[in-house]
Amino acid sequence: MLKRISLVSCLVAAGLFILPKPALSQALIPYTLPLDFEQLQQEGLLLAQEAAQLAQFQQYQAALSRAQLAVQLAPNEADIWGLLGTLYLQLDQAENAIAALEKAQTLSPENAAVLFALGTASFQEAQYLQAVEHIESGLAIEPENAGALFDLGNAYYRLSRYDQAIASYERAAAQEAEFWPAINNIGLVLYETGKPEAAVEYWQSALAIAAEEPEPQLAIAVTLYTQGQRETAISLATAALESDSRYADLSFLEDNLWGEQLLGATQEFFNIPAMQALLAQL
Repeated sequence: MLKRISLVSCLVAAGLFILPKPALSQALIPYTLPLDFEQLQQEGLLLAQEAAQLAQFQQYQAALSRAQLAVQLAPNEADIWGLLGTLYLQLDQAENAIAALEKAQTLSPENAAVLFALGTASFQEAQYLQAVEHIESGLAIEPENAGALFDLGNAYYRLSRYDQAIASYERAAAQEAEFWPAINNIGLVLYETGKPEAAVEYWQSALAIAAEEPEPQLAIAVTLYTQGQRETAISLATAALESDSRYADLSFLEDNLWGEQLLGATQEFFNIPAMQALLAQL
């Protein structure tokens, strides 16, 4: 933990003088020490460092309080505003995140990381066109960022621009061969466009990279059930849901970009007696 200098110490006088009691017409004018703005700036940078360290350990609320003070002490540091914005994102405060990130962008217009974070914040606010604009602006600066390409695919998917979504996912997977979420999400798009067999192939490819991931397992299970492969579907779904019970929640699946067609098939699958018995145990 970095040593911090209390702001109060910068404002308290060095000592007190014993003075006679003033007459009624007199008033004491307190002496205020001059502020050392260079020192305050340095203190802001130290607080930002401390906030970043706390964020690495997922102590986001503690990190946020330090970052909030840091931007007051060092208001012209784009990186600190960017840090503040990403902390707001971690705490699902997208509106505050956008305000902080826009300040960071004003101070550093060519910062790709800030543009990508603005894209994420806009996506959280369901502002998908703005998300696309921010992410594409960032990719113009840093075109090989796999995470940003994946986020761009998600935004296109929400806009029902399926071909562009698949193209973005493919670019993300090309940058990182082990990036299974991009491959998984191509399957989601294909299912929504009436190509379940092709979707299964991509979900199997995702499992070839990350064999224990429950999402592609469950997606395959749902698709196999619709094709009449009941026993295999139940077995796969059981393994997936016992691994991570969050996938039993349709709202969670929707948040993870499962579309209407796949959600409808999943709900039907979950309603069969074998799955009802499993869900009751989770």
